[in-house]
Amino acid sequence: MGTAGPGWAEVVRGARKTAFVRDGRRSVHYALGAGRELVEEYEADSGRLLARRWRETTALGAAGEWAVEVGEPPAPPPALIIRESGCNPLFTRQDTLDSFQWRIRNLPYPAEVYSVTVEQRCCVVRTTNKKYYKKFSIPDLDRYQLPLDAAALSFAHANNTLIITVGSQLCSWPGFTCREAEAGSRVSPGDHSTLAGGQTGPLVPQPGPSWTGQRVWWRD
Repeated sequence: MGTAGPGWAEVVRGARKTAFVRDGRRSVHYALGAGRELVEEYEADSGRLLARRWRETTALGAAGEWAVEVGEPPAPPPALIIRESGCNPLFTRQDTLDSFQWRIRNLPYPAEVYSVTVEQRCCVVRTTNKKYYKKFSIPDLDRYQLPLDAAALSFAHANNTLIITVGSQLCSWPGFTCREAEAGSRVSPGDHSTLAGGQTGPLVPQPGPSWTGQRVWWRD
């Protein structure tokens, strides 16, 4: 989800932002207009992105379901009788400070059967035993219309988990720098943060690593 193209920075800059700090996490809510919402959660100490979720209103004007882009998906309600097997592969994105990273759990096959390639702006996972296939894009790059460089891609397998990483080479790609990415998330008048105790105040941009194009906010 999210607006594609070079206007994405302007969309984020113009959004109304509200933030609060709780249990070591800084949460930022973006009201993007046209019924679109974005929520991000950061590790308070390091600024690492922990979660990103999107929501849009339905055609009837009701609030839609949250779509998870980064972080663990919500647990199913305990009342459900039929649920997905816990043995099925589980795909999640968990970024580090200097890379995009995905983990695919419950993949018990030997490390040598996996291949991860770049095809048509997507990462493609295959196994030589034809037991698993996955194709996924990187929405962050799509929003800025950036190419996906195969040289930035690496993967490893351990403990039945395939870990796929796209590294910090992104910061040096032509036409894209950390500062240009951050320009989309400057604080605007009227943006506010809320501490756990209920205090509010203006949002202030925190200097630090945010090469994925988002910023961390805190109350001064």
